[in-house]
Amino acid sequence: MVRENTERIRPPRALWVPFELGRPFGAPNEPEFQTKVLSSLLSLLERTDGPVILEDFDEDPPGGHSFEESGIFCPVGFPKPAVESNNEVLKEIFTEIDLMKPWYNLALDERGRTTFGLSGLNIKEAVEFLAGFLQGTPKNPREDMALGEVFRFTCEDVKMWYLEAATAKSNVRNSRSAADWFWGETNAGKLFLDLHSKCIKHEDKGIRHVGKTQLVPRAQEHRLND
Repeated sequence: MVRENTERIRPPRALWVPFELGRPFGAPNEPEFQTKVLSSLLSLLERTDGPVILEDFDEDPPGGHSFEESGIFCPVGFPKPAVESNNEVLKEIFTEIDLMKPWYNLALDERGRTTFGLSGLNIKEAVEFLAGFLQGTPKNPREDMALGEVFRFTCEDVKMWYLEAATAKSNVRNSRSAADWFWGETNAGKLFLDLHSKCIKHEDKGIRHVGKTQLVPRAQEHRLND
């Protein structure tokens, strides 16, 4: 996805695409366009020149780039996150979950799949586990996983539950709006931001690693200073 990195690494075959990070095939739910991107990549295997071949895929995704889209992202509106105590954090997040649960169930019914469930916790257990790190170190709910691994899976579960619920009926496919909504307008996003300072100094190596590299995406790190 980053052309300069590919030029330095020099893989035998590479197709550079002009899409945003995380969308190597351009756009979701566009199978014809995605197949075209994949076919362009596989066709490089038939080339005999080289040893290094780096080609550009120069078409924009259907409907244009997602960061150029605009519109309301989530069908459920929340008050601006402003809670201070840990108990208030959980109370406000549980309220968000209750409001969004019908939308999550709708998304699950229509899509027939979900990416939620890596941690093995339900959504409220997952949030409660994460909030426990604001005050210390909660008990590891999974004896078969290291604490850092459970923490990482639980973070992904909470984010994906929110995003799957929010996109149940949204026509906006703008991933930037989705990220801004989660990190800027939900108490769950605020919890993640509050966890950052705790996790980067945590005694557990796995928790520190997640805190430093995965907890808050680079595009949202400016919110850590808000």
